[in-house]
Amino acid sequence: MSYDREKQVAMEAAILAAKLCQQVRQDIPEAIEKHDKSPVTVADYGSQAIICKALRETFPNDPIVGEEDATELRKPEMADTLNKMLGYVQNIIPDATADQVTDWIDRGNGSVSPRYWTLDPIDGTKGFLRQDQYAVALALIEDGDIKVGVLACPAMPVEGSEPGMLYIAVRGEGAQMRPLAGGELQTIHVVSPDDRENMRFVESVEAAHGDQSRQNAMAQAVGITTPSVRVDSQAKYGIVASGKAALYLRLPSPKYPDYRENIWDHAAGAIVVEEAGGKVTDMHGQPLNFADGQKMMNNRGVVVSNGVLHEKIIDVLKS
Repeated sequence: MSYDREKQVAMEAAILAAKLCQQVRQDIPEAIEKHDKSPVTVADYGSQAIICKALRETFPNDPIVGEEDATELRKPEMADTLNKMLGYVQNIIPDATADQVTDWIDRGNGSVSPRYWTLDPIDGTKGFLRQDQYAVALALIEDGDIKVGVLACPAMPVEGSEPGMLYIAVRGEGAQMRPLAGGELQTIHVVSPDDRENMRFVESVEAAHGDQSRQNAMAQAVGITTPSVRVDSQAKYGIVASGKAALYLRLPSPKYPDYRENIWDHAAGAIVVEEAGGKVTDMHGQPLNFADGQKMMNNRGVVVSNGVLHEKIIDVLKS
């Protein structure tokens, strides 16, 4: 079965959502208070609205499992946030109304089904606020198998161009990337074992998102001796898929031993790495489960690799 239409619609929607997010971020004042999360709230809602609208128009029968819903946004005390978000959406969809936008957002309240989309409108909210990495992540899943994945990473460095990279994968067709600013799609592949410069590992910036001391020990156990590169969001998947790192570890934090991962935090990135020749499992070597619910209840931790290192890491974790 061809997924050309799904790929094209997902790419176009993610690019527009990334454009909105960048507009919001450019308007964040330098002296913003650390507790003020309003810019990321505006961008989160706006991104989800744009993507859900695009998917509804082209694939009206497909549920969308998104991170946000508009219940809070409809409250009177959120009127200022709603109006700000509407203004950014109208920069892209000029005739959008507040009622339409909240309805589009609520299209993301779908359930995991035999065929569905999963969306993280801004993955890496803290990175977004500190002018660092974040991603718009969208994936199509059928019968628990990811078929299409798109990652828009607006802050990813691009050689010879303005920042912003788009990563795309379709099951069985390989992975590609191109600058968000435009250009030709180029095939990407995970790092080879003889590329010592890129035999690095990436992990989350936030210590609470993993077990950083154990992650470093695991990387060293398989021969990676350089310090980790800490990056927010699913941009880490793009870095591994494009051969700029060999490993991404997200092991359970000792502070939150019962935490389970959300499907939208991994689906798009997972297929990009897999189609680039890498491997993605939980820490026990089991495939990530996208078939049963929003939380991957039967998986613990996430291991992403260039494939060559994967069994070594799983064996070390088991020992």
